[in-house]
Amino acid sequence: MAVKKIKNIIFDLGGVIINLDTAATIKGFVNLGINDFENIYSQLAQTNLFDQFDKGLITENYFFNSIKNQFDLKKPLHDLEKAWNAMLLDFPKQRLDALKKYKESHRTFLLSNTNETHIREFHRTLHQSYGMRNLNQFFEKVYFSCRVNMRKPDKEIFELVLKQNHLDPAETLFIDDTMQHVEGAKRAGLHASLVKKDEEFEEVLKKLL
Repeated sequence: MAVKKIKNIIFDLGGVIINLDTAATIKGFVNLGINDFENIYSQLAQTNLFDQFDKGLITENYFFNSIKNQFDLKKPLHDLEKAWNAMLLDFPKQRLDALKKYKESHRTFLLSNTNETHIREFHRTLHQSYGMRNLNQFFEKVYFSCRVNMRKPDKEIFELVLKQNHLDPAETLFIDDTMQHVEGAKRAGLHASLVKKDEEFEEVLKKLL
C-alpha cells in the first residue's frame, strides 16, 4: 500500500546499498586465532566497545588494540583491520542506478551506523569499482554515526537528520535491513520499512511510493 506524500527518503547503507557478509569477518578473526569470536563478540558488545567505535568515541587504534589485548594476539593491527573489513562486499550497480533515480524525484539522505575503518574501506571499494571517491553524489546529505557521535536506533540521530534538513517526519520514509532501527525511526515519527534479506530496496520503495 502506497504511503501518501512521501517527499524524503532516508537510506541505510549496509545490507541495503552495499552487500554485507558478517560471517566473513567472523572467519577472518578465527583465522587470526580467535576460535570463539562469535561468543566473544557478544561479550565485547556488552562492554559497549562496538557502540563506542560506531559513535566515534574511541580511536581505531584503541578499538583494535582492545580486541588484540582481549585475545593476547601477536598479529599486527593491519591483520585485525583486514578481518574487520572482510564483511564489506560490493556495491551492485543497479542499486546505485536506483539511488540516482530516487534523488531526481525525492530528497534523499544516507544514515549509516559505521566507523572510520569501514568508511575508508567502502570508499576504496567504490573508487575501485566505479571511480567514485564517496557516496555524496547519490544523496543530499550523508550521515555516518561515527561523525555525529550518535547511532541508530537512538531517536536522537533521526531527530538530527530531520532538524538539520527541515524535514517533516510525516513526509519522510526510512528504510533499513534491521528491524530495531526501523522501530527507532518510527519512534521518531517517521514512516519506516524493513528491507528483508534477499530483497532489493527498490522493491520495497515501489510498494510504498
